Amino acid sequence: MKDPVVHETLRQIEKIVSDDVGRCMASETKERVQKVLEGALGQLIAPQRENQLAREVTILLADLRGFTPICSSYPAGTVLTLLNRCLVHMSEIVYRHHGSIDKFMGDSMLVLFESPSDPAEGVRRALVCAVDMQNAMHELNQLHHNSEYPEMFFGIGINTGRVLSARLGSDLYSEYTVIGDEVNLTSRIESFSLRGQVLVSESTWERAKGFITAGEPMDVFVKGRSKVVVLREVLAIPSMAKVVPRQESRRGPRVDVKIPFTYKLVQSKVVIPEARTGRILDIGYHGVLAEIGEPVPTLAEVLVEFELPLVAYKSRSVYGRVVKVAPRAAGLFHAGIEFTSTSDEDRAAIQLFVQLLIQGSESD
Repeated sequence: MKDPVVHETLRQIEKIVSDDVGRCMASETKERVQKVLEGALGQLIAPQRENQLAREVTILLADLRGFTPICSSYPAGTVLTLLNRCLVHMSEIVYRHHGSIDKFMGDSMLVLFESPSDPAEGVRRALVCAVDMQNAMHELNQLHHNSEYPEMFFGIGINTGRVLSARLGSDLYSEYTVIGDEVNLTSRIESFSLRGQVLVSESTWERAKGFITAGEPMDVFVKGRSKVVVLREVLAIPSMAKVVPRQESRRGPRVDVKIPFTYKLVQSKVVIPEARTGRILDIGYHGVLAEIGEPVPTLAEVLVEFELPLVAYKSRSVYGRVVKVAPRAAGLFHAGIEFTSTSDEDRAAIQLFVQLLIQGSESD
């Protein structure tokens, strides 16, 4: 992809040529000029980049949600067309905000923003870029809906900190890239983001106060860190009248599991002794989707008990309400259970369990 400087310089050259000769440059000519610019720019900045090992940047990591099911449900040509259309559109937005694409990783992209003279400026450009990307995805999904293409969603994480910038590889292949703990943290932050959501670290938030409207702080456990990490959801940029179009109705992340559980009906605040069994299919901070062997009334109150293996914890007093019941094959039923009352210990264990699974999964 073109460097932002090359992109802007090429645009200006095109305009000069067009004004002078009355027509746009041919595509072949444009490609030749681009290669000359990229080569010249590379020679100018290579010595600087070799010596500029550590620097502060704002890192934006965007990842497509639910792309694996799309790959398995549509022809390869359609999948590649959708992915390329999406990434090309996102790249244009990144360049418009003077970001630098460090790399593409399958269906995700890592972008850097920096402004040595005014570090807060790089943070602001990253935030505006993220909001514009989510709005562009919303518009793209509207087009897909009219064309019967599947919807596609980005989860975005943003973090600000010092990184190592260096050339890695050998004479056969090498590239400049950024590495370090702050890059890893950005990846963890992105993994917690829901469809259409933008999450930022505390370091980014500190540099963006007064520029964005954000949700309440969320404490999450991040592998490799002894202390909890505080995240915030970007909701809007008031000064620019930009709002993030949330695409997810969930209040928190959910993960697929296969956990046996028991439940007891609660009637008039009395727990019925009869215990029934089932299997939890997914779990989140606020509820579960369970597979059970017999139907229960919608809005029924239940006491549920289950063990969380990763954190060696057995629930003690988790109460919930059945919000939906749907028949499945073989006489089974799916029941959505929303937690209505949990102890502090139960709540902390459930959140830690979910967060560990999120960071341990390589899926969408």
